[in-house]
Amino acid sequence: MSDGDDDTEETPDSADEDASEPVASPEELDEQLDAVEEDLDAAETESDLDAVENDLDDVEAKVETLPEADDDAEEDPKGDLEDRISAVRDGIEDQRGPYGEDVAEELETAAGTIRDTRWTDTGEGAVREAVDVRLNDLDETLDASVATASGDDLDAHADAVESAAETVRGADLDADDDAETIATLLETAEGLQSDLDDAEEWDDLTVVEQLDYQGFYDVLTGKNRKDFPPELSVVRIAERERDPEPILLALDTFDSEFMQENCMMALKRLAPPEAYEEMNERAQRRKVLPIEVLGKIGDARALDTLLEFIEGDANPPLQRVVLRAVGSIGDEEATQTVADRLVAEDPEIRSNAARALGQIGDTRAIDPLSDLLDEDDDDSVRTSAAWALNQIGTEEALKAASEHSDDRSYIVQTEAEKARDALDDDGERAEPAA
Repeated sequence: MSDGDDDTEETPDSADEDASEPVASPEELDEQLDAVEEDLDAAETESDLDAVENDLDDVEAKVETLPEADDDAEEDPKGDLEDRISAVRDGIEDQRGPYGEDVAEELETAAGTIRDTRWTDTGEGAVREAVDVRLNDLDETLDASVATASGDDLDAHADAVESAAETVRGADLDADDDAETIATLLETAEGLQSDLDDAEEWDDLTVVEQLDYQGFYDVLTGKNRKDFPPELSVVRIAERERDPEPILLALDTFDSEFMQENCMMALKRLAPPEAYEEMNERAQRRKVLPIEVLGKIGDARALDTLLEFIEGDANPPLQRVVLRAVGSIGDEEATQTVADRLVAEDPEIRSNAARALGQIGDTRAIDPLSDLLDEDDDDSVRTSAAWALNQIGTEEALKAASEHSDDRSYIVQTEAEKARDALDDDGERAEPAA
């Protein structure tokens, strides 16, 4: 029942609605932004810009109270105002500074460029000269002593530039009071970076220039330059001289299938230990030629890469290549993994595994090889098993092989006779003739 008072009490919902009502119309806010832009044009100091930014924040808060435009509306007053605010805010940032920190950061960037870039000899000279000149300019501009670089070491020059950056920070320059000094310092720092951009670096050279710079073509004369491209002549000369470095350099430089294959074949014939790292990395991509080169090199570290390639029955052609490489390496660490392939479905894999065990020479392989020789139906597999037992060459291995002199395969018989000849009349390993 009414108490006669016509006023109704405001509900929480109605209070929220009042709070969300726009505090100004789009037209009024446009006018306020006009005033902010005029103040921005007139601003001369950091304090002036701070005041402009505060006024802009106030206008932005008012714009937030405007309703969102409908999706199908042709006009969007709130969105237009937000775009103007963003543009004015960018204008404020553009007018700020420069600061001493900008100079320090530019110098630190230059120091990083000096350290991280591979320079030519000509480029190194240009870098040293640029650093010396620009640091001297900084020293003359600042009312503080700027360290200089000594010697030819580029790292020392980079250190000097970083030290100059810290000197600029320590000067505590004011963006208003020291504006002219900061501008001069920034021009000098940017000039240093420009000098570095102009200095000759390794990537500025063509491939041929890079190779020539490294002496790649020095071996070529009118008489020995017989091949095309000339890089192939260099590779062949390097192979004859047993020098793997030019071959590895060519392999790293030229992407053509022709040059890649010629370099890999040269390395396969040379088997240089210097090629191990590069070949091992390439072998991890299951490439045949690098795997073959690793086998020729014979470094047991390669087993960490190769042995996983012969686990299971996948990719028989690759397994055959890997087994040959593992056998050439000849390390007993591989014995069990290789022996597991004696039961592979592919007879070539069984045969290659047997031969690899013979090359490894681990006596633990005698029993599985004997079983293979006794039980396998494939003549080539049994031949490989007999050959492997002969390679192991212990009395036990020779006896196991010699028992198959009546095998249906002539080649197995031949291996059995070799084993029998290596034993004396008592069935013991014969002593070699003096």
